[in-house]
Amino acid sequence: QGFLYTAPVREQGNIYKPNNKMMADELSEKAVHDVHTKEIDLVNRDPKHLNDDVVKIDFEDVIAEPEGTHSFDGIWKASFTTFTVTKYWFYRLLSAIFGIPMALIWGIYFAILSFLHIWAVVPCIRSYLIEIQCISRVYSICIHTFCDPLFEATGKVFSSIRATVRKEI
Repeated sequence: QGFLYTAPVREQGNIYKPNNKMMADELSEKAVHDVHTKEIDLVNRDPKHLNDDVVKIDFEDVIAEPEGTHSFDGIWKASFTTFTVTKYWFYRLLSAIFGIPMALIWGIYFAILSFLHIWAVVPCIRSYLIEIQCISRVYSICIHTFCDPLFEATGKVFSSIRATVRKEI
């Protein structure tokens, strides 16, 4: 009561201490669902289709027997099974051995790339654009001062030229 100025009170309250229960629930849900611990889809592991053209290689894409040159059916089936199972399990073995180290390497690489882009590239480009704006204004003034009269005079000289085209038979 003795204050000259009272802080305005919002209906929804402070973002750290919300008045209404719905806003409090929304904030607690947002805190629970962190970006780093989000649910991943174990069925569709390539939702953006990054590797559609690369890794969808089947037996028929690699080995094919033309008409008139066929091996025994049993050999063809065994080759198909061997190829498919070997590709499947060898990929799993390689990803088990190298998956986490490669994820670490790529994570570090993209962190460095993001850091450089955020803290070096964009500020340098913004700085350059600010500095070049001053130079571009001086350049524009010089062009308008020296070139505009020259071009206007040249235009007036050539504006009096008339060309006619006649077709003679």
